[in-house]
Amino acid sequence: MVEDIGPMAGTALFCAPPRILYGRGSLAKLPALLARRGLKRPLLVTDPFFTRGSRAAGDLVASLAEAGIACEVSDLGEPDPSIELCRRVAARVAGVDVDCVIGLGGGSNLDLAKALSVLLRFGGDPADYVGEGRLPGAPLPLVAIPTTSGTGSEITAGAVLVGEGRTTKVALMDNELRPRIAVVDPALTDSCPPKVTAEAGADAMTHAVESFLGVEAGEGPGAGATDPGYSGNTPLARLLALEAIGRLARAVPRAVADGADTAARDEAAYGSLLASLAYGSVGLHGVHAIAYALADLTHASHGATNAVLLPYVMDELRPVRTESLARIAAALDPAAPAEPEAAARRACVAMRAWLAGIGLRTRLVDFDVAEDRIEALAAGGVAVARLSAAFPLQPPDEPFRRIVRRAWHGRMSFED
Repeated sequence: MVEDIGPMAGTALFCAPPRILYGRGSLAKLPALLARRGLKRPLLVTDPFFTRGSRAAGDLVASLAEAGIACEVSDLGEPDPSIELCRRVAARVAGVDVDCVIGLGGGSNLDLAKALSVLLRFGGDPADYVGEGRLPGAPLPLVAIPTTSGTGSEITAGAVLVGEGRTTKVALMDNELRPRIAVVDPALTDSCPPKVTAEAGADAMTHAVESFLGVEAGEGPGAGATDPGYSGNTPLARLLALEAIGRLARAVPRAVADGADTAARDEAAYGSLLASLAYGSVGLHGVHAIAYALADLTHASHGATNAVLLPYVMDELRPVRTESLARIAAALDPAAPAEPEAAARRACVAMRAWLAGIGLRTRLVDFDVAEDRIEALAAGGVAVARLSAAFPLQPPDEPFRRIVRRAWHGRMSFED
C-alpha cells in the first residue's frame, strides 16, 4: 500500500530524459544544444496546423537553419496516430538522410515521432515493435517539443498508437524511446483554446493522481524486470505528483478562463512536467485503461475520457488509499477536513467539481453512452492489460464495473 511519502523499501528505477529545457523561451536554446551534440540533419514530425495555421514549425526550421542545421519536415501527423499512419509516413520519408527526429505538437505528434525514430533506424513494420522491450537497440535521437500542457510523451518511454483495424490502442514501450531532449516551453501553449487547455490539464491531473495512487515499486507488472518502462511508486515520484496536483489545481482554471494569463500558462506547464516525471516512472492504471475503451466507443478526446473517469477511480481506491487521498484533498482544497476518511471523500468530490469547473463532463451518460454498454466498457478497460494489471485492486474486473457504473450515473459510492 502507498499511504505516505516516507522512505521506500526495496529498489526502483527512476527514468527521465537526459536533457530537459524548461521555461518560457527555452525553445530558442535548442539549435545550439543540437549542434553541441553533433546533430545536423533532423526530421521534424508535426501536423498541418503547425506548418500552415501556425508559425511554430516555420520559426523552428528557420532558427535551426541559422545554426547550420538543415531540417526536413513531415506534417502528416493526425490525432490518435495509428500503426497504418506510421507505415505511410515511414514510406514517405524513407531514404531521407536524417540523424535525429524532432516531434512538435500534442501527444499524437510526439508518439508518431517516437515510432518513426525506431523505423528510420531499424526498418521493419511498426507492429514488430509493439509491446515492452522489443527494440533491438537505441532508435534515432529524439527531441520532443509539446505544445500543450498535459501530454507527458516528452518524458515517457511509450509511444501509444491505434492498433490494427482501429480496434484499440497499443504501445511501443522501451526506455530507449524516452526523448534525448525534452523542450517544455510554455509559450507554445499560449494559443491553445480553452477546450484544449482544459482537456490537456485534465490529462496532466490524471497523470499526477494515478501516479500518487499507484502500486509500490516492486509490486506491479514491472516487478523483477531489468529495465522496465514503468517500475512503480517511490517517495520521489510521490513528491513530484503531489506538487503537480496542487499546481495544476490552481493554474489550469486560470489558463482556461484567460488564455493570455502567461503566469497561469507557465504554472500549468510546470505542473504537467512534474506529473509527467512522476508517471513516467510509476506508470498509469485504471483511469487510462477504461479511458482507452471509452475512446474506442465514442471517439472523444483523451483528456475528456480521462476526466469523466478520474473521480470515480479515486472513489474506488478509497479503502486502500485513504491517507493518499487525504493528501490529495489538502492539495485541492485548503479547507479539506483533517480526519482521513472524510478528507478522502472530499478529494473525490473536489476533483469532480474541479473538472466540471473547467468545462469537462463528469457523467458517462453525457457522452451518449447507453447504460447497456457499461459491462462492455469495463471489460474493454480490463483488456488493456498493460494498464489494468497495474491497478491497485486485483483482479480489476469487478472494480472496473463499479467505476464505470458510478461514472455513468455521476455519483460516488457514498452518494448512493
